[in-house]
Amino acid sequence: MEAWRCVRRGYGRCVVGRGRYPMLTHHQKSLGRDWTTPWENLQRCCWNRHVSSCMRWPGHYSRAPYPYFSSRHFSLNWRPPCLFESRTQFQYWNWRPDNLSQTSLLHLSSYIMNTEGDEPSSKRRKHQGTIERHWEYICNHNKEKMKILGDKNVDSKCEDSENKFDFSVMSYNILSQNLLEDNSHLYRHCRRPVLHWSFRFPNILKEIKHFDADVLCLQEVQEDHYGTEIRPSLESLGYHCEYKNRTGRKPDGCAICFKHSKFSLLSVNPVEFYRPDVPLLDRDNVGLVLLLQPKQPQTASGASPAICVANTHLLYNPRRGDIKLTQLAMLLAEIANVAHQKDGSFCPIVMCGDFNSVPGSPLYSFIKEGKLNYEGLAIGKVSGQEQSSRGQRILSIPIWPPNLGISQNCVYEVQQVPKVEKTDNNLTETQLDKTEVLVTAEKLSSNLQHRFSLSSVYSHYFPDTGIPEVTTCHSRSAITVDYIFYSADKGEVAGQPGTEVALVGGLKLLARLSLLTEQDLWTVNGLPNENNSSDHLPLLAKFRLEL
Repeated sequence: MEAWRCVRRGYGRCVVGRGRYPMLTHHQKSLGRDWTTPWENLQRCCWNRHVSSCMRWPGHYSRAPYPYFSSRHFSLNWRPPCLFESRTQFQYWNWRPDNLSQTSLLHLSSYIMNTEGDEPSSKRRKHQGTIERHWEYICNHNKEKMKILGDKNVDSKCEDSENKFDFSVMSYNILSQNLLEDNSHLYRHCRRPVLHWSFRFPNILKEIKHFDADVLCLQEVQEDHYGTEIRPSLESLGYHCEYKNRTGRKPDGCAICFKHSKFSLLSVNPVEFYRPDVPLLDRDNVGLVLLLQPKQPQTASGASPAICVANTHLLYNPRRGDIKLTQLAMLLAEIANVAHQKDGSFCPIVMCGDFNSVPGSPLYSFIKEGKLNYEGLAIGKVSGQEQSSRGQRILSIPIWPPNLGISQNCVYEVQQVPKVEKTDNNLTETQLDKTEVLVTAEKLSSNLQHRFSLSSVYSHYFPDTGIPEVTTCHSRSAITVDYIFYSADKGEVAGQPGTEVALVGGLKLLARLSLLTEQDLWTVNGLPNENNSSDHLPLLAKFRLEL
């Protein structure tokens, strides 16, 4: 009715709501604007040009509640049969309401295709569609000889064998509805209906059902949705769910869910990165660490080793690399505490999450290489997100204060009373001097270390083109910030830093779900869209634990 009122008043209403334009008195260039006209009178509106030149490009979505036509409905060489003979004839042409019906409206757009190969900008609204992701089977674990196979051509090395335990892990930032609404500027490219939780959650649940992972590591899980919808739905699928809400009354948190049929729960270990006694740690991010026991028949060597699964969502702020590194150190310290075995070794580890850091950044390199010398490192360069001149303050040495109770090796410091003989209830002078020297050396060190040999499931670049993979895509950026790290078996980490640390078994990466490029995602209007209901892609990997 609003469109018809505009027609009667001699106006064309802009479909995207940007105002009204006189329909009958403007020069012919005004026909490029978004307005409607009866299909049977198309010949009065096209001005001797291809229909493809005056019709809305299929990828440019309209909020109009009626259908529109595009050039794909017609032959490329089709032209309207009749032209305006004069502007006056068009100006006084008689509009009639019976000409306007839902099935006879043509939508004209301001987007004009000048050449046959012309395309809209990458972030213009695209037509509804899907992008296929496939499994990449990795059967040779030597990185230099990695072999990627198709779904239907699985190498015999990937087939089942005795004395092994196979399982799959998904890491997925599902986009908290509260955060979506608080940051609506990131989703201006989206149709409003696809942003509603009532539309998004069924899609997210559909993805989870489809991939059927044994372990789910979810970030941005909104607390009220978790209690009323997410947890009950996942429990009905055979998952046991553990959840840690962010501190400071924040509405979301992290969850780890695992299938009853595959694992038993040994321990739950939440990690709060907020510490009221440490001014640096004033943010409400959290982590969650579970120790899981595979449900596997006991072998000759005894029970199968446990698996440590960690999940986190580190601080976003690109200019606070000091907080990011400290949060990571706290998570690693908890992992070391949980995964530590009686014989001094570590059980296999899977660490998932949104680390808000890009591949190749100092924080990412620290996770993979096990060491980082941060002397002279700008605080805004830690995560690799910050490209401007802001945040160039140099990291302090040490980054966090001693009262945090975590060493530069990212383990908990044990407060022990020195076992020495007492002389008048005091330490000897030599022993006191030695203690002070050790503390001073610890404080002045700019070297961070951790004791795990961690590899990334993804390589972050497509090998044939060098184009980056992306895990998140919205109006502001398309980058990789989500990861699945794992403690690799000895064949994968030979010669890498930290390989001297004993692992019980280690994990073999069998397969991973392929990622996409930014260009791929914009062909379906970025994220979220009609089929992918988060601004992040789910990451998925299949592992094998040799028993």
